Amino acid sequence: MQDIIALEIDEKTVAKRSLDIEQEKKIAIYDLLEKNYFKLIKSEIIGPFDLILSIKENRVLLDIRQIDKTPITIIGLSLNPFRGLIRDYLSICDSYFQAIRSSSPSQIETIDMARRSLHNEGSAMVKERLSGKVKLDDKTSRRLFTLISVLHLR
Repeated sequence: MQDIIALEIDEKTVAKRSLDIEQEKKIAIYDLLEKNYFKLIKSEIIGPFDLILSIKENRVLLDIRQIDKTPITIIGLSLNPFRGLIRDYLSICDSYFQAIRSSSPSQIETIDMARRSLHNEGSAMVKERLSGKVKLDDKTSRRLFTLISVLHLR
């Protein structure tokens, strides 16, 4: 089994979030745990894994553990390459949440297409930054980008 079956967000490292963003976080965690592919490349350990996500010193940390909490490795990714993309993604998400409440279906669809495009770009960046360390499927990298974006909020 090459997958994550438990995931925690270190809430001490993030700021309060809006209800919409908090809901996105919950959905991303649920979807990720429901179905994901997460394989450590340079490790004999094949999972399942427990993942703890946190932010420390301008890095997102992926603390990967065995399901019994035995540490395996911590992978740190600099947030610098993600900053502009995350800022744009969270901005378009805010526009999307506002549009859902007051805009026409065609306006919502236009904003949603832009949101998905940025999400795809973020997903590709997650895969690229983790290449050589972790092999992911597309859905897993999309969910991780969502969670990295949520963690990035300060």
